[in-house]
Amino acid sequence: MKEVLEFLQNAKIFYIATVDEDQPHVRPFGFVMDCGGKLAFCTSNKKPVYKQLVANPKIEIACTDEKFNTMRITGTVKFATTSETQKKALEVMPSLSKMYSVGDGKFEIFYLDTWKAVCSTMTGESKEFSL
Repeated sequence: MKEVLEFLQNAKIFYIATVDEDQPHVRPFGFVMDCGGKLAFCTSNKKPVYKQLVANPKIEIACTDEKFNTMRITGTVKFATTSETQKKALEVMPSLSKMYSVGDGKFEIFYLDTWKAVCSTMTGESKEFSL
């Protein structure tokens, strides 16, 4: 998991895809943290991405590093919103406090429950990681 977390953190921006019935939706994310050995992310329960993940917990994440190596992660998510996970997220990325606070009723934390990642180079080599 450490290598996958570092790839996402170094990419700074990665793209998360969800589905709304039969329509895929992709949006940029910039927050990821290690939460008890799980890759965790955050969002607002006021956003469509939250509603989409509640309805269908399947997710795909894609990003590229500065050498154009790509990582694609597929998996399922579970929500882990507690005051402790919210506090940790705010410690990891203090700028989140401009949008969220502990117990504000909208700040949600979710993590990859099951996942597989594939990192590919421009020359076609690939390496798999999984939980």
